[in-house]
Amino acid sequence: MQYPTSSPDRKIVLVTGASSGIGEATARHLAAAGHHVVLGARRTDRLDRLVSELIAVGHHAESAQLDVTDRDSVKAFADGALERHGRIDVLVNNARVMPLSFMEELRVDEWDQMIDVNLRGVLHGIAAVLPAMRERRSGQIINVASTAAHRVDPTGVVYCATKFAVRAVSDGLRQETADIRVTVVSPGLTKTELTHSGGDDQLQGAVRSALETVGIDAFAIAQAIGYAIAQPADVNVNEVIVQGTAQT
Repeated sequence: MQYPTSSPDRKIVLVTGASSGIGEATARHLAAAGHHVVLGARRTDRLDRLVSELIAVGHHAESAQLDVTDRDSVKAFADGALERHGRIDVLVNNARVMPLSFMEELRVDEWDQMIDVNLRGVLHGIAAVLPAMRERRSGQIINVASTAAHRVDPTGVVYCATKFAVRAVSDGLRQETADIRVTVVSPGLTKTELTHSGGDDQLQGAVRSALETVGIDAFAIAQAIGYAIAQPADVNVNEVIVQGTAQT
């Protein structure tokens, strides 16, 4: 079944990691802008509430369970949207984790988790949507990186490495095609749940304290994503860096 679109400007937008933080804010912002959002995350209870809220105010939204570390899960997420709507206009690769610690602590499982979610998850998303976009010769992939993709901090070496890699993948993909737009959005310290699990307790707590003074609302990042999507098809926003004025 293909869902009707009442406006030629309405896009079918897939958002990963949509159950909270930047993903949730992006879903709300894009839905309010008139797009149809297809939301994915592991926490389906949160997704269901979000979709219900959006539909209740007249927006267009749906959701599906998604684990970006599982290639089959990501492919099913994209294939389902493609089957229902006939196209995928935009993918927002947003899912990420950030358990901070010093490397000497050897939290290898958390290193693997960051590689799996932050980098492999992005690659899974690209692989899931790229064939259909190439066939249509149209589409946009937006990868959420970080200001940590531009500098290395000793408490987040592996996290920074994954985000540097996301920038490299994005730039390489952008150069491969003149038909598909590729954008990197790099948030600075943003008020999300990113520091609420894993990592060194003291370091994670320090970041949460910093967020109170220099962190920005996730909606600011959502607006940057919306800006990149709103540009004409022949305009590519290569990268946007968004951080608080007080963040150094």
